[in-house]
Amino acid sequence: MDLGLRGKRAVVSGSTAGIGFAIAAALAAEGTSVVLNGRTEERVKSAVEKIRSGNSAADVRGVAGDLGTAAGVTAFVEQVPDADILINNLGIFEPKPFAEISDADWLRFFEVNVLSGVRLARAYLPAMLKRNWGRIIFISSESAQQIPAEMIHYGMTKTAQVAVARGLAESVAGTGVTVNSVLPGPTASEGVATFVERMAQQRGVSKADMEKQFFATGRPSSLLKRFETPGEIAAVVAFLASMQSVTINGAAVRAEGGVVRSIF
Repeated sequence: MDLGLRGKRAVVSGSTAGIGFAIAAALAAEGTSVVLNGRTEERVKSAVEKIRSGNSAADVRGVAGDLGTAAGVTAFVEQVPDADILINNLGIFEPKPFAEISDADWLRFFEVNVLSGVRLARAYLPAMLKRNWGRIIFISSESAQQIPAEMIHYGMTKTAQVAVARGLAESVAGTGVTVNSVLPGPTASEGVATFVERMAQQRGVSKADMEKQFFATGRPSSLLKRFETPGEIAAVVAFLASMQSVTINGAAVRAEGGVVRSIF
């Protein structure tokens, strides 16, 4: 299927590794001009070179900056003033007991995970509307529907992303711009891999056994029974960003491996 993305311009926040990197690579493979983002020049440069090494025709460049701050978004938009496709992937997570989550933690998670996407959408949406075509996609999580007790502050931000995406979609109804959120399940991204390895070491088991234990006790409702790969999520996002996905709008697209038992 031709996704019709050749020549489109995409911004993918938090895209030097994991799901964000896989999305950037998938869009580049479709002929999209992609801007990668990360906090350091070194990681951004490495990610750009990695995509080019696997796809010599890829139209990719990187712009370093902390999009978890208002100043960082402003500086980024000055360097990348326009986009047809915005993928709000930037996000942080950390397990922490509720009683230990400080006000600063709550505010930091909201600013990085939610306001980064809000600010970028506010910057790029006007031109999308003027062209009457655009795609804005928030990378949320199954944690938006099943708030994890071990990181409530993270789950809160994932639910907020779904709400923002739906509200934005309502605000541009009848136009050529669509706004959706994607809800991955547990994914073998860089941060998760490190977390699993650390837990395996603490418990004295192998990484494979730790993964089995996680799905037996932490996510027993999973139908996939394994961590998703970033590439599997990227394929879903690439389709949502495409010309072919026009009927999917204002949706919370579940790509969580069946973790959420609700059928609606």
